[in-house]
Amino acid sequence: MPTTSDAPVLDTLAAMTIDSIERCGMDERTLILTRIAALVAMDAPAISYLAHVDPAVKAELTVEQLQDVLVAIAPVVGTARVMSAAGHISQAFGVAIAMAEAEARSIAEAEARSRDSS
Repeated sequence: MPTTSDAPVLDTLAAMTIDSIERCGMDERTLILTRIAALVAMDAPAISYLAHVDPAVKAELTVEQLQDVLVAIAPVVGTARVMSAAGHISQAFGVAIAMAEAEARSIAEAEARSRDSS
């Protein structure tokens, strides 16, 4: 029986991702690097990379490792895709940073209001 949701597409994508991770024997870092390589090959938009920022941070990926993936796949996918991916990755990190800053600001404001009302 289908379930109702406010975000059925996102829920489906999340379920697919969880299922994929549970069935995959790769370590976290290799899995994320492989997914990023696939995104580059597909010329994915920035929003697709954004979904991988938090897992990449949690897997402690470095900028150098990400660059190594781009260098490794460039001869296969081509320079245009690699350059497009670099721009999309930059956009995704920019959005992630802006979101983190907004969250930090909200927390600071809530704490300030809490202190003022005490």
